Amino acid sequence: MASKKEEKTKVKKVKKVDYNKWGYFFIAPFFIIFTIFSLIPLISTFVNSLYENYRVGLMTIGPDFIGLENFKSIFESDILRYIGNTFVMWIAGFIPQIVVSLLLSIWFTSTDLKIRFQQFLKTVIYMPNLIMASAFAMLFFTLFSTNGPVNSILVKSGLFSENVRFLAEAGWTRALVAIMNFLMWYGNTTIMLMAGIMSIDTSIYEAARIDGANPVQTFFRITMPLLMPIFIYVLITSLIGGIQMFDVPQILTNGEGTPDRTSMTLIMYLNKHLASKNYGMAGAVSVVTFIITSVLSFSVYTMTMSKYRSMTGAKK
Repeated sequence: MASKKEEKTKVKKVKKVDYNKWGYFFIAPFFIIFTIFSLIPLISTFVNSLYENYRVGLMTIGPDFIGLENFKSIFESDILRYIGNTFVMWIAGFIPQIVVSLLLSIWFTSTDLKIRFQQFLKTVIYMPNLIMASAFAMLFFTLFSTNGPVNSILVKSGLFSENVRFLAEAGWTRALVAIMNFLMWYGNTTIMLMAGIMSIDTSIYEAARIDGANPVQTFFRITMPLLMPIFIYVLITSLIGGIQMFDVPQILTNGEGTPDRTSMTLIMYLNKHLASKNYGMAGAVSVVTFIITSVLSFSVYTMTMSKYRSMTGAKK
């Protein structure tokens, strides 16, 4: 009897395995990588923005604490002009991108149109997204140079009497940057919008057809309200990418934002300070970029989500 009681007490004393601690183990890599590669650089950027730290020839000045003097110098420069350039080129590329992507996503997901060779067409529209921006920029630089193929075709066809200096005019240069951004990203946007449309229950569309709704009414009263979360994601990520626009205008204008800095973006201005080893000013520009991105992303998210809740009746 004693042995049986001892066995029972031993069974009761067996500890339960706590599986919750393994969850922390699996999520730890993310926090470690985020801290090393994102959080620490972000904090150091804020710190650098408060110091005078630059190089003149072989001599290094600083780091000397100067408070907000770097920010004062930035706003006395042409940074507002560069911010305006950035948004003009982003908007010029984003509007046709979202319109074309919406049309393509609706066509590809429509059961009525029955478009042939869909897989091939989807591959074709996504392929520009796989090309490096630098290669895209070099291609356009060659095509639209003063003596390039585009000028040759336009003159020989009689559309222009002489060669056009595309890269010497502000309007043409901005348009080329916008076109490149559109071509590189409309395929990716189309795929995301298609995924959002395909997640909508088809019975809703069938009920709308039975009630006599036409395609336009179906799009604005069913598709867009239910697609709004994906649309907001596309809008915010495109906004962040637009603010960080760098490689295409950098290569197309040889880093100078020609003509007369009309295509100089915010990150190109930041790169100028990094190239000259002015880390204090570069840190200040980075902080300004971070604040602009955060404020605009939060504002867009708040406004669009409130509209989404009002359309769908979702709770806050």
